Amino acid sequence: MVDRLSKYEQETIINFNREEDKAYIFTYEKAWQRQLERRLGAKPIMDNGMGGKEYLVDKERVRMPQPKRRYSNEVRKKKVEQLNKARSVVKIDSSTQRK
Repeated sequence: MVDRLSKYEQETIINFNREEDKAYIFTYEKAWQRQLERRLGAKPIMDNGMGGKEYLVDKERVRMPQPKRRYSNEVRKKKVEQLNKARSVVKIDSSTQRK
């Protein structure tokens, strides 16, 4: 038996259906495991002993991937100006700074 899986075999599977309100997530990805445990408070329902864990979460927590926002140059310049303006308004009182 092989002790280690190749990176190709270390997959993430998200499984849900229209009838149930829960989703099953099985993953070898440590980053996914941390997010599920720390941010969502999910506990693994299964650990395969090779690094893979399965979680049961509310299906509403699973989001469809969103395309990256693409701004035109005009909108990008406007957003930069807004950010610079907001940054110039915020002033830090030196007596409240931590040392």
